[in-house]
Amino acid sequence: MSGRAKLTLFAALATLLTAWSLSPLVDSQAWLLQAGLLLIVQSAVGAGARRVPLARTLTVAAQLLVSLLLLAFLYAGKGESTGDGPLAYLVTDFGALFGQGVRDVGEFAIPAPLTDGIKLLLVSGVLLIGLAVDTLAVTLRTAAAAGLPLLALYSVAAGLSGGGDASWISFLLAGCGYLLLLLSEGRDRLAQWGRVFGAAPRRGAADSGLAGGAGGRATAPVKFGRRIGAVALGLALVVPAVLPSLGGGLLGGTQEGDGSGSGPGGTITAVNPLVSLQSNLNAQDNRVILKYRTNNPQQSEQYLRILALDEFNGVKWEASGRPLIDVPERLPDPPGLGTQVRGTATEVTTLVNAADNYTQRYLPMPYPATSVAIRGKWRFEPAGRSLVGDQLGRDRFQNVQGAEYEVRSLQLNPTPQQLQRAGEPEPAIRDEYTKLPDNLPPVVAETARQVTQGARDDYARAVKLQDYFAVNGGFRYNTRTASGTGPQAVARFLADKEGFCVHFAFSMAAMSRSLGIPSRVAVGFTPGEKQSDGSVNVSMRDAHAWPELYFQGVGWTRFEPTPRSGINIPDYSRAQTPATQPSAPAPLPSQSAVQPSTAPTGTPECPPALKKLGECGPVTPAQSAGPDDGLSVTTVLGWAALVVAVLGLPLLPLLWRTRLRARRLATGEVLTAWRELGDAAWDVGVAPDEALSPRRAASRIVDLGRLDPEPAAAVHRVAGAVERALYAPPGAEVSYPELAQDVLLARTGLLESADRLPRLRALLLPRSATRISWALSARWATVAGAVSTRLASLRSRLPLRSRG
Repeated sequence: MSGRAKLTLFAALATLLTAWSLSPLVDSQAWLLQAGLLLIVQSAVGAGARRVPLARTLTVAAQLLVSLLLLAFLYAGKGESTGDGPLAYLVTDFGALFGQGVRDVGEFAIPAPLTDGIKLLLVSGVLLIGLAVDTLAVTLRTAAAAGLPLLALYSVAAGLSGGGDASWISFLLAGCGYLLLLLSEGRDRLAQWGRVFGAAPRRGAADSGLAGGAGGRATAPVKFGRRIGAVALGLALVVPAVLPSLGGGLLGGTQEGDGSGSGPGGTITAVNPLVSLQSNLNAQDNRVILKYRTNNPQQSEQYLRILALDEFNGVKWEASGRPLIDVPERLPDPPGLGTQVRGTATEVTTLVNAADNYTQRYLPMPYPATSVAIRGKWRFEPAGRSLVGDQLGRDRFQNVQGAEYEVRSLQLNPTPQQLQRAGEPEPAIRDEYTKLPDNLPPVVAETARQVTQGARDDYARAVKLQDYFAVNGGFRYNTRTASGTGPQAVARFLADKEGFCVHFAFSMAAMSRSLGIPSRVAVGFTPGEKQSDGSVNVSMRDAHAWPELYFQGVGWTRFEPTPRSGINIPDYSRAQTPATQPSAPAPLPSQSAVQPSTAPTGTPECPPALKKLGECGPVTPAQSAGPDDGLSVTTVLGWAALVVAVLGLPLLPLLWRTRLRARRLATGEVLTAWRELGDAAWDVGVAPDEALSPRRAASRIVDLGRLDPEPAAAVHRVAGAVERALYAPPGAEVSYPELAQDVLLARTGLLESADRLPRLRALLLPRSATRISWALSARWATVAGAVSTRLASLRSRLPLRSRG
């Protein structure tokens, strides 16, 4: 195998090994086999084009064309075409599948299902990187620069996957692939230097020629290079494990905190679980992640709260670091809850079963919980009343995956009058939960004052803020909006008036703080969808964020500014409608009745409430397609034309030479036939030499073309006719009836004497096709000369300007 062939092989291998780092992003690795096969075909096309040889640009173009045709063949009909025929497929159907893949990437959490759109993105991305690596390493012979596209591929994969137990394996594979590519190129370069860099000859090998010479191998530098590469790769793997981890960077892991720090039992570190909230709301599969039963008569108020974000630092809302304690048997009463509201509260019991695919470290439960019965190692954070999974080992934490637990909680029912009569909050609460960053845009506080103008108390101001977002402010719910959380994002949201629960909750909390009302943001799930058996399913689209405002004597109170169908505005937030007292709790079903379920709800595609808001995305082809009318004549003819064009494209040079040969020989002119004979020799590798006489040129064609006696005689006969035509007296006629037959006989002999590959190139990619570019250049020069002459003539006719 030649050095360039080995370099081609290692370039494809390096791309494929680096592509392995993308495997954690999807739940199936079936796409890797397809990408590997297509990468082999693409590399083979490049190797063949360089063997011909073709120009570098034509080599890359051939690889790109073949790759596009293969992708079009594999993914035909898998998109949503808006027209008939091949053009509609290539432009709309293929593009729609790419667009669907981009939407799937934004909607699914990692690992995402291997949809056709995501598969197309992965395979086409690997082919594009493979083409760049092959071009740099093999076509341009700069293997070191080929590390840039490989690094880009690995960086994207590492940044999206967020590390993990297999991250070092992906790095090892990618690094080995790149080092093998460098060593292959280095070995090929050093081998061209012969004995200068060769290894010391082995004993007894000097006389046999094994030690060097023109074909000697540069083994010593290659062995040294391998050792350097192995040491460098080993250091890259070992040193990060020894050095202290900084974390939090682009390529760092996504740890949620280690539970260490000051305070008893460690602290809860800053965590923002809203990173995946938008993708959950846009999820297509809408998996059920929690299933519960409750005896709460107000099931619409049964929100499952995860944690509270209580610190707005000017960049984002997050949970501040607080001490954790052991989970007490009876949880303390929530802060700010007075005896009057506590006396009318109802204690309810909720039995929750988490799905095996839900790995949240924070325990979803109703607020405020009074006791929790759950197995495992959990810690309690009193201020936010959250249960947090404790550390089980290095980089391992307790989570809610597959857990079954029982929560007793209070169903609080404050009245508008109780909220109106709320006293001043405690100074510690007011100071901590009214903090705002210095860079908060003034429009936030100004809008809050304008909206709440005329309100006499904090409760009336809170209701006006809620109604401004949810009812009369002209805001629109849209889960596709970018989920920024900084101060400028709040100002932009108030101007655009479009967003989802994150924007509404963050904005109302910030505006409430600007009015002196203590506030924070809670994250969790809406009550879910009740099933026919009495259980309730909570799915990914039930993920939600809402503001909690503090009222002395009531405590932290939920408000709902999000104008989303299915969201329940609390009764106590409607001043004109006092809440009624609930009935006694219903009897609780037995624990055995709660069964885990990861199956979708009754409407897995999209809940009816979301359909009304247009949040379910485009209608699927199965829903929107009408009756099947079969293939139209236009479609069949269009596809047939496309197939003919694709198959006929490589045959265009052959067809052109056949047509030109027929036209030349049909004239019967000796000089024209001689030019055709010269082009036939040129096609098999005998380049024309205009300086030679016809007789010398014929001998050159016979010698270099290795012609047999009969074709050689035909060449000499044609050369003799050319001499007679050139040197005959004026008016003399040169008759040669067998001219065309001799030219064809000579051409057949030239093709039969050539090797297989030169013969194939002479037929499909004839060298004489260069005359086309010569003719175009000559035509362009003629046109340019004519235009220049015409302009000069026009300028000469213009009157000269006076010299005064």
